[in-house]
Amino acid sequence: MFFNEAARSDGAGADVIFVSPEKQVVTYSIVLSELCSNNVAEYQALIIDLQMELEMGIIEMRVYGDLKLIINQLFNIYEVKKEDLVLFFRQASHLLKVFESVTLNHIPRKENRMVDALANVATTLTLSEGETTNIPVCNR
Repeated sequence: MFFNEAARSDGAGADVIFVSPEKQVVTYSIVLSELCSNNVAEYQALIIDLQMELEMGIIEMRVYGDLKLIINQLFNIYEVKKEDLVLFFRQASHLLKVFESVTLNHIPRKENRMVDALANVATTLTLSEGETTNIPVCNR
């Protein structure tokens, strides 16, 4: 699973790409309803992704994210210093413990381009609470 965020002055988005062992790809973009920092949006993206994985019955996975701060906080390498991140850190940590096996991996942003592009699309959409839209992405 790859996760990412996009946070701007006019909105934020959270995104995930699931890749199955059979190489099937499923993508989701979520428009976040409140303005927030990129770190909060990144945690929200991870939390949403973990919740979706649990709802699908997935118990083992590899997680890839491009924000080193979040990955290192979850490994307890970095302390969570910002008060607005503590709740998200705790929630993500709790969800990670539910899985039988999880590996967290930091990847460079250039290797997370597809999720980054989805995050940017999500921040530009104006949707009502609970409203969804499908955006096909084709490779020609």
